Amino acid sequence: MDIKEFLEQTTQAGASDLFIVAGRPLSYKKDGKVIQLDGERVMPGKCEELVTEIYALANRDIRQLEETGDDDFSFAIPGLSRFRVSTYRQRGSLSAVIRVITFDLPDPAQMGIPGQVIGLSELKKGLVLVTGPAGSGKSTTLACIIDQINRTQEKHIITLEDPLEYLHRHQKSIISQREINSDTASYVVALRAALRQSPDVILLGEMRDFETISIAMTAAETGHLVLSTLHTLGAANTIDRIIDVFPPNQQRQIAIQLASVLQAVVSQQLVPTVSGGVAPAFELMTATTAVRNMIRENKIHQIDGLIYSSSASGMFSMDSSLQSLCKAGRISREQALAHSSNPDMLARKL
Repeated sequence: MDIKEFLEQTTQAGASDLFIVAGRPLSYKKDGKVIQLDGERVMPGKCEELVTEIYALANRDIRQLEETGDDDFSFAIPGLSRFRVSTYRQRGSLSAVIRVITFDLPDPAQMGIPGQVIGLSELKKGLVLVTGPAGSGKSTTLACIIDQINRTQEKHIITLEDPLEYLHRHQKSIISQREINSDTASYVVALRAALRQSPDVILLGEMRDFETISIAMTAAETGHLVLSTLHTLGAANTIDRIIDVFPPNQQRQIAIQLASVLQAVVSQQLVPTVSGGVAPAFELMTATTAVRNMIRENKIHQIDGLIYSSSASGMFSMDSSLQSLCKAGRISREQALAHSSNPDMLARKL
């Protein structure tokens, strides 16, 4: 079988990722479980053949992988799906992990994304962060927010991604989607250029270093809506991570700047359900006056407690989301407690 047939099988199974690694059968991940596609172990020669076929399908030069040992890109097979590919070398042989991305943008309600999160599309300026571990659906949540803006507002939206995932069609808005390495040299270069391209909304795939974070915060300060992701869980952890990226002599100034530009932090994780699938659990912190004061006054550790007690202002905690899923019978008590930020308190509530 060739790689295209394996990709068809993976897509038809409703899987999220296909793994090509020497020494074990081709496998895919579905609902958090790794399932073997067939029983035959893939040897290094076959791995190299399959990886080379991926590059041919994507019409991409394999030299980046050969020279550096890593490469990231995306491609589409008409009538099947889009795929995000990460190729790498391990134990001297070529390997790949391929993420399946549907052509159609998902329906937020079907995905379990709360209306308050999609409602962040109404913001006119500032910084919105979607956080969570790798593979928790951050890109999907951001794509749904961008789609809502695209369908309801007349804006210029610039997305900077590595690589491109969901493709957006121009609707009410104009959408410019730029892929790092193929359309532009880096996040920093693209972000600086974006500020001269009359954007209303900038989607930054990931805030990776202090230079990117610094430019993103300046963009948010100058009247743009900036959406981005971080691999953190919880609003307080996210704010600490941003401030800690900067040298100690700049941290006070950054805290003041962040307090003025931050609009919301969404945290999400995928929790195994009793039926064998996964369900998303969310936390939402909006930047109220109290939150802004806590950031300015270096009382960030108090933010989690504020989220717990601030349901009236539209915020909700991860534990309240887990509690709702548990009471609805979608996840077990054990899974709720395992994914909780405060298991003792949640145990008492359950």
